[in-house]
Amino acid sequence: MKLTTQLSKSITKLLAISTLCSAFLITPATAVAETKSEFRLAWTIYVGWMPWDYGAASGIVKKWADKYDIDIDIVQINDYVESINQYTAGGFDAAAMTNMDALTIPAASGVDSTALIIGDFSNGNDGIVLKGTDKLADIEGQNVNLVELSVSHYLLARALDTVSLSERDVRVVNTSDADLVAAFTTEDVTAVTTWNPLLSEITAMPNTKKVFDSSMIPGEIIDLLVVNTETLQDNPKLGKALTGAWYEIMATMQGNEKEAIKARTLMAEASGTDLAGYDAQLASTKMFFEAKDAVAFNNSAALISIMGKVAEFSFAHGLLGQGAPDAKFIGIQTPSGIYGDKANIKLRFDPSYMQMATDGKL
Repeated sequence: MKLTTQLSKSITKLLAISTLCSAFLITPATAVAETKSEFRLAWTIYVGWMPWDYGAASGIVKKWADKYDIDIDIVQINDYVESINQYTAGGFDAAAMTNMDALTIPAASGVDSTALIIGDFSNGNDGIVLKGTDKLADIEGQNVNLVELSVSHYLLARALDTVSLSERDVRVVNTSDADLVAAFTTEDVTAVTTWNPLLSEITAMPNTKKVFDSSMIPGEIIDLLVVNTETLQDNPKLGKALTGAWYEIMATMQGNEKEAIKARTLMAEASGTDLAGYDAQLASTKMFFEAKDAVAFNNSAALISIMGKVAEFSFAHGLLGQGAPDAKFIGIQTPSGIYGDKANIKLRFDPSYMQMATDGKL
């Protein structure tokens, strides 16, 4: 999922100029919030977001866009954070991102955003690997190479909690995701936190052990399709078309029928692996293939608790903006309640379109 060193720095620069009245970013995003017929969605390579590429290539997205008399351009961006930065600045109407990044980039920059689709959560796709030991507690005193301020950083913090350690007990070494695998082959690097497919490459090396992964904090690293709230309110057809397309793709890719194998093979190839590799990544991803399951997760009391943990981590690391006095500075709305400031809601988990899919009303 995720971040590069250079783009990590771009977050810092972006948030440094963000305040509650972040007119620079709010203005362009607000300007596009009007009834229109052409839309753009940004995505990057990750197991849970490859369906968007298949949806575009197969014509499924076009089919649903045509149903509502609109056009949807599905655009691959090579850099994950850059895709979110462009969405935040109004260059895209929607983008694939994690729950943490939805909070710390667009929401922290004053852009009101809605989680239209909860696609999955990481259930082993993100992990911590050590050399020469199988005990997480042995990480104490070590350098830990990871993409700083990413979900890997969040995973490390949550893992340390489980063995009565904190970030003060290790030294985080900011490392580009492009360099992590090579770095771990060197003698000096003994601990890394990363995501698949990098995680699989590293755990296949000799004398290594995965000592913690996201299956131990289920539901906390969530993959979303986020849409600008004003754009969605003014253009409900966009929400219907995207949701309808998504669940048709979900239905197509399941199982071992010829069409399902073909779909997943295309997703695998587009992400730089083979069918076996992609299926292995899917196995450590809790995909919500059925809309009803995504709705149930969205409506659960667990979601607001999870977002509270994410907000606390984000505030502690200065990711909610310079003007944030505490972790509750930004309001996060869920069906079970609001975490944070009710007068400053900037991230909304709205299950209404997924519910339409469940009820067959798209």
